[in-house]
Amino acid sequence: MPSFDITSKVDLQTLDNAINTVKKEIENRFDFKGSPVKIELNKKDYKVDLEAESEMKLTQITDVILSRSMKQGISPEAFDFSKEHSPSGKVVRKEVPVRNGIKQEDAKKIIKAIKDSGLKVQSQIMDDVIRITAKKIDDLQEVITLCKNSNFGIALQYVNMKS
Repeated sequence: MPSFDITSKVDLQTLDNAINTVKKEIENRFDFKGSPVKIELNKKDYKVDLEAESEMKLTQITDVILSRSMKQGISPEAFDFSKEHSPSGKVVRKEVPVRNGIKQEDAKKIIKAIKDSGLKVQSQIMDDVIRITAKKIDDLQEVITLCKNSNFGIALQYVNMKS
C-alpha cells in the first residue's frame, strides 16, 4: 500500500549556516557597530540565544534571522518567537526555540483535519512523525495538498513516499 510520512524537521547544518550568516551580517551593519550583540545556536537543545542592548535591535536581529533562514530553505514557522524577551542589566535577552518534530497536540490537529476531509486514508502517529497510508497514490497527493493549504502553524515536510 502506498504511504508517506509527514514530519517537521530542521536540518542542523542548514540552521547553523543560517545563524553564521546572520552573525556576519550583524557584525558588518553600521547600526550595530560598538553595541553588545550575542547570537548563539545551542545545537543540543535546538535553541537560538539572542542578546542585544535594546528591544529594537532585538527585533532587527529576529528579522535578519527570518530572512537569512528563508534563503537557506528553513521555513519561518520553524522558529518560535512567541516567548517574551527578558531584560537583564544593560542588555535584553531572548531565547528562540527551533521547532523540531511534530508535538502530539499538533499531530492530533493534522489527523483531525485529514479525517474531516473525508479522504480514504489511514493515519498513524509514530513519535514525532505522522504516517499516512492509502490504496491509491492520488489520495496521498490530496492529503499533501490539504496539509499545504491548511495553516497548522508549523513547517511540514512530506517524506518517505512509497508506492
